Amino acid sequence: MFKKQRPQDKTDKTFDSKVLEVARVTRVTGGGKKMSFRAILVLGDKKGRVALAVAKGKDVAQAVEKATRLAKRAMITVPIVDGTIPHQVEAKYGPAKILLKPQTKGKGLVAGGSARTIFKLCGIKNITAKMIGVTKNNLNNAMVAIEALKKLKVKHSTAQVVIENKENN
Repeated sequence: MFKKQRPQDKTDKTFDSKVLEVARVTRVTGGGKKMSFRAILVLGDKKGRVALAVAKGKDVAQAVEKATRLAKRAMITVPIVDGTIPHQVEAKYGPAKILLKPQTKGKGLVAGGSARTIFKLCGIKNITAKMIGVTKNNLNNAMVAIEALKKLKVKHSTAQVVIENKENN
C-alpha cells in the first residue's frame, strides 16, 4: 500500500555527469522491430572517483537515468598525485589500446575523445594519453580508459601525498 522509502545517504557526494553518446538501437523480434535508446554516461566527482555506465531505455531520459544509477554503483577510485597519475600505464580493451603517461604540473590534459572527458571528470589535471589502437567506437575508447585507470597503483612513497591531496580538497 505504502512504499517503504530508504533513508538518504548523508555521504552522497555531488557528481558531475557527461553523456558521451546516445544511440537509437533496434531489436528485431518475431512481432516486428522494437526501438530503444542506448546511453553511454561518465560520472565523476573531480576528486579521484569516476565511473562509466551503459544503459538502454524506451526513451533517452529513461536510458540516462538508468545509466546514472548504474554508474553510482560502478564507481572506481583513482590515485592522483599532484594532479597527475602515479606512473605510466598501458591497457587494452577489445581493439582499443591506450597509453597513459604522467605529466609535470602545468602541462595540462593532453588527451582526446572520450578519454579526455573521463580524465576531466576524474579530476586529473596533467596527463598525456595516446590511443594506440584507434577505433571510432566511443564505448571501446571509454572502456579502455577506465581499464587503464583501474591498473593504477599507489607506490609506498606517494601514499602520503595522496592522503594530503584528499585532505586539501
